[in-house]
Amino acid sequence: MQHCEHCMEHYKETPRSAEEVKGLVSRLNRIAGQLNGIKKMIEENRYCGEVLVQVSAVESAVRAFGYLVLEDHMNTCVAEKIKAGDESIVKETVELIKKLN
Repeated sequence: MQHCEHCMEHYKETPRSAEEVKGLVSRLNRIAGQLNGIKKMIEENRYCGEVLVQVSAVESAVRAFGYLVLEDHMNTCVAEKIKAGDESIVKETVELIKKLN
């Protein structure tokens, strides 16, 4: 995994395809749209129950997005590190899974 010494960021060894990036960005744009919709509902003083339904939808969409990124992580980063003999990635991945829940 590439590492930027100055910013402490890590980068994938196997980059996402243009199609994967497009799909993930599209999902993020939809989530951002949902959040903007909730903001508008609050500004319009909409009924709490309606707002909460939308909050639940956003939470579900973010969770689904996270699982897509996790699946990619397992198929690329984790698999590559294990093949290279670095099993420390397993502990890191377990901690990431805990954070998703």
